[in-house]
Amino acid sequence: MSASRPQITRVLIVESVPELANVWQRHLLRQGMKVTSVAGQDLAIAHLSENDTDIIILDLVIEEGCALAISDYANYRQPDARVIFVTNTSFFSDGSIFAHSANARAFVQSSTPPEDLVAMVAHYGAELQVS
Repeated sequence: MSASRPQITRVLIVESVPELANVWQRHLLRQGMKVTSVAGQDLAIAHLSENDTDIIILDLVIEEGCALAISDYANYRQPDARVIFVTNTSFFSDGSIFAHSANARAFVQSSTPPEDLVAMVAHYGAELQVS
């Protein structure tokens, strides 16, 4: 019996602020994850149409498109993909995002330390490998 090699976690970042997306991407890449970063809905939908994705880091307030539309599309196209919502606003601060997005797993501030975000991605990525 041979031991299987753990799958590399595939991450899609949807963030309109390139500097923030780059910080997250660098931290995730250091952990050996495969990371793609896009700025808006059209590119996110295109990526999800063509690429298997395990975790989506999705800013609730993107400049181009609608974050909930991306989440809904991911839920339809890749139902196992988990979404970590990030925001710098008080929208959904009551936790109601979990009622609007079936694939939402976390909701954090954009200012969350990158190491903490990476830990969440690793946790939810490992959860997928077990199931």
